[in-house]
Amino acid sequence: MILALLLAAAAPARSQMELSVQAGTDYRAADAAMNVQYRATMAHMKQMGGLNAPDAQVGPSYRSALLASQRAWLGYRDAECAVEGYEFRGGTAEGMAGSQCLARLTRARTAQLRQMAVTK
Repeated sequence: MILALLLAAAAPARSQMELSVQAGTDYRAADAAMNVQYRATMAHMKQMGGLNAPDAQVGPSYRSALLASQRAWLGYRDAECAVEGYEFRGGTAEGMAGSQCLARLTRARTAQLRQMAVTK
């Protein structure tokens, strides 16, 4: 019984290539989820924009503000994750570290976008 538990608890060793592939897969899934949420949040912002028309005193519409925010965030995310990957620069883990960062920050942004779409 104890031997069976020990064997079940021991995870098989994984190669760096397998870990890197998994990190890339995780990032692509996070990015797809963020894009779905971005479209939903943009639709919400477009609806909110109809309630308060922008003018010189108020500033840009909700929609244009979200677009500018998303573009700036994408630049930040990509630069930040390049820095995190550089910890392993030239090594086999560089790509994995970058992809893990991309997935982590993208999931956090998805949560932010979800919160923005909550009607107040």
